[in-house]
Amino acid sequence: MTGFGQANRSFAGYNVFIDVKSVNHRYSEVSIRMPKEWAVFEDALKKTVLQAVRRGRVDVFITAEREAASTKSVTVDFALADAYLQAAEQLKGRYGYAEQVGLKDLLRLPDLVQMKELRKVPDEEIEQELCACLQEAVAKLSDMRMREGAFLEQDIRERLAELKRIHMELEALAPGVVHDYAAKLTSRIQSLLQDQSPVDEQRLATEIAIFADRSNVDEELTRLKSHFGQCDQLLTEKEPVGRKLDFLIQEMNREVNTIGSKSNHSEPTARVIAMKAELEKMREQIQNIE
Repeated sequence: MTGFGQANRSFAGYNVFIDVKSVNHRYSEVSIRMPKEWAVFEDALKKTVLQAVRRGRVDVFITAEREAASTKSVTVDFALADAYLQAAEQLKGRYGYAEQVGLKDLLRLPDLVQMKELRKVPDEEIEQELCACLQEAVAKLSDMRMREGAFLEQDIRERLAELKRIHMELEALAPGVVHDYAAKLTSRIQSLLQDQSPVDEQRLATEIAIFADRSNVDEELTRLKSHFGQCDQLLTEKEPVGRKLDFLIQEMNREVNTIGSKSNHSEPTARVIAMKAELEKMREQIQNIE
């Protein structure tokens, strides 16, 4: 589900701002962008998010502003400087360059001069503060996701009610399908024979029995009713149920497809098509549920 949360706090000489947003995703995925010097805290921050979000892609953006000038140390990698100068001499000797390497040239070389901040606050304290701030942002994200979830639940319940209504119609239509087939088959045989010979009642009864067995959907309708009950139960649970609902929709679709393959009558076929349309809409919504 989609959502957004934001929080900020001050600690260790920084004003820290955290933005969290989530979008629909089949699995759980967390991406964190933050200052490079805090990369060591990434695992702890991801765990903080995953404690509240079980499904969806979550992007976390952490920015930090210094409250005051901080103490920094500047170091020179003399071994690297010697290597650069040696390489310069080799280039001069090989290609005949006469230029001298100056201080400005050296200062432009990557990683030769490094600036490091001297932390006065232990890493453990920074990690705790970052995780606490992130928890505030995630809590606001969860509130927004809960509101969206309530709308999705209402939509799914309405579609489930429509499926139950169509299911009742199919139950009522099922016995009539065999009767209609028997009447049509008898009429057709009589039309073809044109009173030349009597209808073989035993053979006709056998054909009707075979059709009745082949088109019987009682088992599928019973399993569908069971799936409806399970869906009702899942919608009342407080734990994440998105993947369970996804599986359940697949099972419902399987039963409806079987009913459709057994149907040789226009009215049940129309109901099957309507059911498949509702199930597809439910499946799309359930992809967004945690």
